[in-house]
Amino acid sequence: MLKMKSLVAMVFLATCCSIMQGHPCYGFERDYVERALLTEQQEKTVLELAKKRGIKKVGKIYTYNIYPTAARGIGVRGIEQIKDRDVTCEVLRVTYREWSHAGTVPGKEDLQIGNFWAGKPRTEKQKILKIGKDEFRVSRCDGMKPAECEAILKLLQSKKYVALPGVRTGNLQHIDFRKPNWFSKRGETCQVSFTRKNSNSEWFHLTVKIEDGKVVISELLQLAT
Repeated sequence: MLKMKSLVAMVFLATCCSIMQGHPCYGFERDYVERALLTEQQEKTVLELAKKRGIKKVGKIYTYNIYPTAARGIGVRGIEQIKDRDVTCEVLRVTYREWSHAGTVPGKEDLQIGNFWAGKPRTEKQKILKIGKDEFRVSRCDGMKPAECEAILKLLQSKKYVALPGVRTGNLQHIDFRKPNWFSKRGETCQVSFTRKNSNSEWFHLTVKIEDGKVVISELLQLAT
């Protein structure tokens, strides 16, 4: 019975893998937006570019919208290296001519295959924050310990915050408090960045501090690419 269950599980996984977005499984994660779906052949080209750019094993290929334009982009992530709360990963930005702004051409140092090209990968560094069983990745915690960031994040996610006069409280409903980007501290005040709900090209920067068990928001800025 155990062998039969294992066989069924293997068949199920293989089937899911082969039908996912109509592609066979190459051992990496896909995260494509609706307007930027890569075909099997396009994936092969992206994988070849990544390999030639030094990413030996791909962990994820993703696509994204570049609002407010109609352009779209492609990203490749290598395998993450995790040590305690520190995460490092090689990330490659890939340009596809058909999805780019008119007139976009490869740079002198870009490597091109067909209509795809890429520069050199960059090393992305992240910190892991933990709230209960949930983990959140941020690019930095300048001047702060992870525990300080987690305390602010937990209060914001629990809606235990107050806004000072002058803060546009209507924007608070648009902040995705489960998508923090970075934390920074100067003196007694902290700044924290979050992504806007249902967007990858808009952010909110908050200036905050903790008082009487609540986060006091003294400034809220909205940014966009």
